[in-house]
Order: sequence, then structure tokens, then C-alpha cells
Amino acid sequence: MAWSGVLLIVRALVLLQLIPGILSWGKEGHYAVCKIAEGFLSEDALGAVKALLPDYAEGDLAAVCSWADEIRHNFHWRWSGPLHYVDTPDYRCNYEYCRDCHDFRGHKDICVTGAIYNYTKQLTSGYHNSGSEIRYNLTEALMFLSHFIGDVHQPLHVGFTGDEGGNTIIVRWYRRKTNLHHIWDNMIIDSALKTYYNSDLAIMIQAIQRNITGDWSFDISSWKNCASDDTACPNLYASESISLACKFAYRNATPGSTLGDDYFLSRLPIVEKRLAQGGIRLAATLNRIFASQPKISLKHEDKRPTSCILCLLCHTIPFLSVALPIIFSCLY
Repeated sequence: MAWSGVLLIVRALVLLQLIPGILSWGKEGHYAVCKIAEGFLSEDALGAVKALLPDYAEGDLAAVCSWADEIRHNFHWRWSGPLHYVDTPDYRCNYEYCRDCHDFRGHKDICVTGAIYNYTKQLTSGYHNSGSEIRYNLTEALMFLSHFIGDVHQPLHVGFTGDEGGNTIIVRWYRRKTNLHHIWDNMIIDSALKTYYNSDLAIMIQAIQRNITGDWSFDISSWKNCASDDTACPNLYASESISLACKFAYRNATPGSTLGDDYFLSRLPIVEKRLAQGGIRLAATLNRIFASQPKISLKHEDKRPTSCILCLLCHTIPFLSVALPIIFSCLY
């Protein structure tokens, strides 16, 4: 191949690393969140999850926790892209659902917190209400919810609008040129795996689980709980994330800077704690959704992920069923 062709390929690969919004927590991060969650599922929730998972998952929720990333750039699933994050006003360092939860066209409720409310509502309604006229794909709802609860715990998924959650802040991670968002999605975890865990994700997850039962054990009940006995409370998680983004992710990460040991060692504990919180809260949400009540049969549902040309219509209309109470609360 001519050198000009090789250079074009190399440049293309570099650009792919810098394109905003290509990834959320990397596969390792999402796998960790869902693997941690599996250990805290109630008997009812575990049974429901296993019944809803696609056959290829072989009963392992963690195996499908990156599914929402894997399909988001497919034409038929492109509508789901804005559901992975929520942007907030630059330098405000706070989050408000009614102000912030919209896509770039201004459509309300299209963001990661809106998606969590939506898919929680779909699972709760579809699982407990066999007489509902609306038939949801509960397998997709489970996989989306599991992924988005992971996403909202990544601080830069609730970042600033102006830099697209750190995607346009180009820095170096040691010697590698990348963007700040990618560092929080992938590179802190990757560096931790190589430095402390013998490149073995299972060992890293075990270390986080030991912290959950050890140093963080007194915090677990507060992590699990939602105010007013809500089934899901993503607004709390988003508020935590933007606060952490301001205190840790953005701090000392100016464009063109090189981030090394000081940044890595001080931010890794934040990443590991957010993975733990994401797992605990995913399990708590699923436990509340699938709490013992009269159940419909899950086996008759189509467990295959589906796509259609009208996905934007058929998937966003259900947002209305859960978003209206939130919208009404903004009016008073």
C-alpha cells in the first residue's frame, strides 16, 4: 500500500478517537457496573432479569450492558444517541431536569435522566400490568436502563454544554493524545487495570466489591434509597456527577495539557466509587421494579432487540407517560 494510503488510515483512526460522543463508560466500566449489580439483586429481580435477557446473554446481565453503545451508531438506532448524557450550562456546576433534559433540537425529556425514567416506567408498567394497551419490548428496556444508570454515574456524562462533556477538550494522557471525556470513559480504568490489577477486570471488580462490603458498607443504604419512595431517582445521580465533574474531571485539565500520575492517582478513587454506586443503584432500581406483585408471563415477550425506521416515534412517545409529572412539577 502506498504511504499516502497508510497515512490516510492512520489519520482516520486518530480522528475516530477524538470524535465527540463515540463512547460512554467503556465496555469494562459498564461490565463492572452490571456485574456489581448482579450481586445485589433480590430473588424476584434476578428471576425477572434472567427471563428478560436475550438468549445469547446466557443469564448474565453484564454481558449485555454495552449493548446500547454497540447499536447507537447504527442508522436504525441513531435516535438513541442523546439518551446517553445530559449537558448542563457551562461553569454552573449544577443540574436541573427541566432546564437541562432535552436534545440539541430542544425536544424535552431526551437525555440520560429522561431515559432512565422512561425505561423504568416501561419495565414497571409492562411487568406488572398485563392489561396495558401499550406493549413494550421489555428486553430492550432492561438493557437500556442498565446501561443508562451506568452512564449517569460517569461525571462527564453530566458535563458542560460548551465542551460537549469534555469531548472537545483535547489533552494528552501521558504520551497519548485524546480528549478528556475519553479519559473518564476508558483510560483511567485501562491504566488502573494495567497498573494495579494485572490487566484483569475480574480482579478490579473484586477489589471494588471488597470496598463495598468494607470501607463503603455504611454508605450502601443511602446509595440505594430514593426520596419519596420513587422507583428511580436519576436526578440525584446526575447532580452528583456534575459536582464531581467540576471538582475532579475538569480541574487542571485545560486544553493542551498533559495528564499523568497526579491526575490519575487522585481521580481513580472517584471512578471506582462511581462504578460501585452505579452497580448498587442499578440493583436497587431493578429490585424496586420487580418487587413481588402479580406478574405477567415474561416468556411470551419478544426477547430479541428490534429496530425499525420509525424508532424515533415508537420509542420516544412512551417518554410522555413518565415525563408529564416531571414537566408539571416545573410549572409550579
